[in-house]
Amino acid sequence: MFCLSLIEHNLPLPPHLLNRPLLDAIKEELERLFLDKVLSNLGLCISIYDIRTIEGGFVFPGDGSSTYKVVFRLIMFRPYVGEILCGKLKASDANGLHLSLGFFDDIKVPVHLLPHKSRMGDDGIWIWEHECGDLPMDLDEEVHFRVTKINYPPIPLEQDANASPFSPMEIIGEIYGDGLGLLSWWAD
Repeated sequence: MFCLSLIEHNLPLPPHLLNRPLLDAIKEELERLFLDKVLSNLGLCISIYDIRTIEGGFVFPGDGSSTYKVVFRLIMFRPYVGEILCGKLKASDANGLHLSLGFFDDIKVPVHLLPHKSRMGDDGIWIWEHECGDLPMDLDEEVHFRVTKINYPPIPLEQDANASPFSPMEIIGEIYGDGLGLLSWWAD
């Protein structure tokens, strides 16, 4: 679920940070640039793990910043396909379920990856029609799901006013399988 990614970046250090120790100033600027951002095909940046090397410190003509070539490692959230995670059920609609891990909310379980013989109830909550009775998929319940796909959609050039916010990383999961689904289903 979490991994280290080695990054090399040419970092212009703003003049207002030059009075601080170099390592602290560079770490602060890297955190400002990368934390809580999704890097395509790498995942969501959680933290700066360490700074490996710092080279340079060049000031280019007409620029007040000194530029450093920095090699560093980031802790990234990037689950692998097939990994089983535990999240919370946040929303339910005709397209399926929307789950959250607390720090990451763009997890979807489409209708075709719900347990077979699932139907939407009158209250908008999905119900699994199991042989021992109906099992509702209530909101705010904990859910075990298997990651089936990770999408990094391209940034849209235009977006409708009523469209949902853009998600730079989406996880598609399934809850059909042994031990998957709501934890309350398997409690007894």
